[in-house]
Amino acid sequence: MSLKNFIREIGNISNNSPGRKDNIMRGRSHIVPEAAASSPSSTEIEQGQCADLPPELLFDIIQRVETNDNGWPGRRDVVACAAVCKSWREITKEIVKTPEQCGFFTFPISLKQPGPRDAPIQCFIVREKETSTYRLHLGLSPALSGDMSKQLLVAKKVRRPTRTDFMIYLKGGDFSKSSSDYVGKLRSNFLGTKFNIVESQPQHDSSAQSSHRSHWKNYLKSEPPRDPMTNVNTASISYELNVLRTNGPRRLKCIMYSIPVSAIEEGGTAPTPMAFTNCPEDDPSLIDSKGKKPCTGFNSTVCGNPAKPGQSTALVLKNKAPRWHEQLQCWCLNFKGRVTVASVKNFQLVANVDPNQNISVAERDKVILQFGKIGKDIFTMDYRYPLSAFQAFAICLSSFDVKAVCE
Repeated sequence: MSLKNFIREIGNISNNSPGRKDNIMRGRSHIVPEAAASSPSSTEIEQGQCADLPPELLFDIIQRVETNDNGWPGRRDVVACAAVCKSWREITKEIVKTPEQCGFFTFPISLKQPGPRDAPIQCFIVREKETSTYRLHLGLSPALSGDMSKQLLVAKKVRRPTRTDFMIYLKGGDFSKSSSDYVGKLRSNFLGTKFNIVESQPQHDSSAQSSHRSHWKNYLKSEPPRDPMTNVNTASISYELNVLRTNGPRRLKCIMYSIPVSAIEEGGTAPTPMAFTNCPEDDPSLIDSKGKKPCTGFNSTVCGNPAKPGQSTALVLKNKAPRWHEQLQCWCLNFKGRVTVASVKNFQLVANVDPNQNISVAERDKVILQFGKIGKDIFTMDYRYPLSAFQAFAICLSSFDVKAVCE
């Protein structure tokens, strides 16, 4: 049954209810006199008559909408249900599954949750050289997806005297670090051989106050102040130097500090954030004995301290070694038709694990992320568990930076 039929049924139920007149007046927007003692509260006016539906009926409606939607733009109906009122939003959050379980994007937090285990999520990146902008879309390609594609993330390349930053946003309307759409960045060194993936996360101290400058900036914009945020280094990328210009493609290695290597073991799980504004008190396991939250989730070597015994080591990804094709006289990788143009930027990442670890051979050979060129400024990006869309996009952005000593 379509969403329109559901809404029509809801209208019939509301018309036959004994308090129909009161509900209709409550759902309309009108000015209430100040002297009206029995006037409904502002909360009731905002909720409307949809909030008065029985929870069982709401659960059944949203569950059917969630089941019928198989992709974007069909997911807009699920998002519309979550935007009706607070009660609809809470039930929608209970029903909607993570990308690891369903393979769909529904809420913005889905971009920081691990991808599916079985089949990869297929995306493409559009490069705009004039504006140094990179846009990540959901779909096979611009020609095949068309209006069915959904923009997921936008990155802005900013050159600085000693480094290059790729600022990543949800929408890309405001390319400033104080924007509410800012989710993280990719920072390189001077040579473009080493990168750090930095995620924007809530500050550990919930009582931290914003600076005087940011306070006046929010005041002049007439916007409510944002929650205090901090940047956390969650991964590092390094490209192997090739000063002698020997034959072969680029060789890179990624250390995912926020993902333990046990995540790819049988029965292992990767960290799955459920909201952008989680307070530190919601996750007591990430707070040490001194009451402070560590700067990294699993491997403290990023902060300069050695990993403690029994602490989970970070997941390491390496590029899959290509083979030399005698007839074509070039290095080749099997992208299964997703890459059609030869480029030094093309790569596939697999897990780099020790043979004595409890990880199957199939899991070791599984391609977790692949990136390749299909047009002048169009590239495909396919990723899967345990990477998230944000992490995969940041790794692919590192391939766009100039690397004169790596190729």
